[in-house]
Amino acid sequence: MENATFSPVSRVAICGGTHGNEMTGMYVVREMQRQEADQTGSVSITTVISNPRAVEVCRRYTETDLNRCFTKALLSSPITDSTPYEMRRAQEINALLGPKESQEAVDLLCDLHNTTANMGMCLIFYSLDWLTLHIYKYIQSNMTSAPVRAMLMSSPKSEARSLESVGKRGITIEVGPQPHGVLRADIFNMAKEAVDHTIEWLHKFNSGSTFEGGEVEAYTVVKSVDYPRDPTTNEITATIHPELQDNDFKLLQPGEPMFLSFSGETVKYEGEDLHPLFINECAYYEKKIAFYLAKKFTVTLPSISVKKD
Repeated sequence: MENATFSPVSRVAICGGTHGNEMTGMYVVREMQRQEADQTGSVSITTVISNPRAVEVCRRYTETDLNRCFTKALLSSPITDSTPYEMRRAQEINALLGPKESQEAVDLLCDLHNTTANMGMCLIFYSLDWLTLHIYKYIQSNMTSAPVRAMLMSSPKSEARSLESVGKRGITIEVGPQPHGVLRADIFNMAKEAVDHTIEWLHKFNSGSTFEGGEVEAYTVVKSVDYPRDPTTNEITATIHPELQDNDFKLLQPGEPMFLSFSGETVKYEGEDLHPLFINECAYYEKKIAFYLAKKFTVTLPSISVKKD
């Protein structure tokens, strides 16, 4: 593959507290603000506490999920007296860091999240972008504290609902497991290390370094799986089976245990071989998602360097 060149990535946003009970991103951002880390070499950094009202009450959101409010349609919808706070806040963030899909948007937006699932360090992307995938490759090569994986969501950028889609490029950094409302030192350090590696990579890239190509693995979501439910009450009737719990990314094959009913019966998986992600994520109970199922694939990256004038 031929070498690919890109313009310098000089304007970066680091966001935390998009979900107000996911503590790591909030404290990474606060520490960066305390250190006044608004310029690192060639990179100008904007730090944002995304959902201050939810942070104040340590809840995922106050009225509606902020990280589902960033579609082009919602960002351009009129504000009325009945508009939920998070939809108003999404438009404020879009004005600050965007507008989405414009030349004025920040070059890269990193949004920091926690998961209660055993996901380790997972970077989430909405497109196969060579530059952000090279950042993933760099983080993966330099982090030893946890496995680093990538997840690809297959929505057009205009329909992407999450905050990182406001930037020209975006990365959601999910780190776990960590209970909501709790701050763990190991999880904080993992997230901070990923941010530091990202900024380090950007500085090297802007300074003229060439990053050699290679292969990276990623996962693309096929579908979500709900818990078994009572057809009359819609209440769940089973929980994640102990043999599946905490086995995020491990291949799930037909006949293997998936759920354990409250009366003791095992519900086995039926379907093609796939990889479960976000197993038993606390925040997904309300969304009726027990876990996602994904396919693993390999991406071949070209070498890349900064575009010279």
